[in-house]
Amino acid sequence: MSNFEVFFDYIQKISGKLLSEDDKDLLMTHFKTRKLRKRQYFLQEGDVCKYIGFIVKGSARTFTVDEKGHEHILKLSVENWWLTDFESFYLLTPSRFNIEALEELEVLQSTNAEIEEFLKNIPAFLAMSNVISQNNTIATQKRMQAINYSAEERYEELVSNYPHFLQRFPQNMIASYLGLSSETLSRIKKNALK
Repeated sequence: MSNFEVFFDYIQKISGKLLSEDDKDLLMTHFKTRKLRKRQYFLQEGDVCKYIGFIVKGSARTFTVDEKGHEHILKLSVENWWLTDFESFYLLTPSRFNIEALEELEVLQSTNAEIEEFLKNIPAFLAMSNVISQNNTIATQKRMQAINYSAEERYEELVSNYPHFLQRFPQNMIASYLGLSSETLSRIKKNALK
């Protein structure tokens, strides 16, 4: 299955609407394939996010670095997820985040102006965007609620919602995503196996 067939299937599945051949042609004309090597940046802090990318293959992390040089992972992303800093992408402001490929990464990317054109002219793309927006709002609320969770509850929430993350990402990244030390995560995982 080609990258665009995967993308079209995703849009149709999420939106519940079919794409016309004209819709597909418009998307293929404006979404460009971009390949990134492991550890290559899709976006660096301080740059304006000019693109939104749909992950066809690979994984990435969105993170910040604090004043002490410690990394804090805000998001882990895999196939059929989107990469961008929405604030920077829509407001054209410098990003506060880094987005880095964790594996060989292949994305279909497009610009803000092109996305606006798709939203106006492709009903399935607009419907998909609305569903994604709702899902992102819910995910953000859950992430904020998790601040009050114990370390064990944060881990259980991750296992419940994203069990594949445990096989896909190294333990130190999972710990950072959960706001835990690697040692605390090891202890929690060990206790969970008892």
